[in-house]
Amino acid sequence: MNKRSIWAVVAGVLVIIVVTTLVDIVLHAIGVFPPMDQPINDALALLATSYRIVISVGGAWLTARLAPDKPMKHAIILGFVGLVLGLVGVAATWSRRLGPRWYPISLAGLAIPQCWAGGRIYEMRSGRRLAGM
Repeated sequence: MNKRSIWAVVAGVLVIIVVTTLVDIVLHAIGVFPPMDQPINDALALLATSYRIVISVGGAWLTARLAPDKPMKHAIILGFVGLVLGLVGVAATWSRRLGPRWYPISLAGLAIPQCWAGGRIYEMRSGRRLAGM
């Protein structure tokens, strides 16, 4: 991978982390989510999962957009980064009772599909589809 490729993936990771963190903070601040030291319930975990999907698709779109070539390959690499980070999240939160156990598992499991979707949206909208990934 060259510098532009690495930057494309790093940009996607940063956008996803920063935007989801900001949304989390706002939802805690306005009282939608309980205080940070309190667990969330299934309904709030579903809400968090929903906006994380949208934000992650957008981050993958950005990665594909910034990729110097093979946009889908870059989006899928971002998905694998998300999978690894998601599995770290599962391990780190498993016994902390921060919410339902399905929540971190779903974040890890959705990482590759949502990044594929972001890459595919970019390809469809730009007409930029190259042979192979």
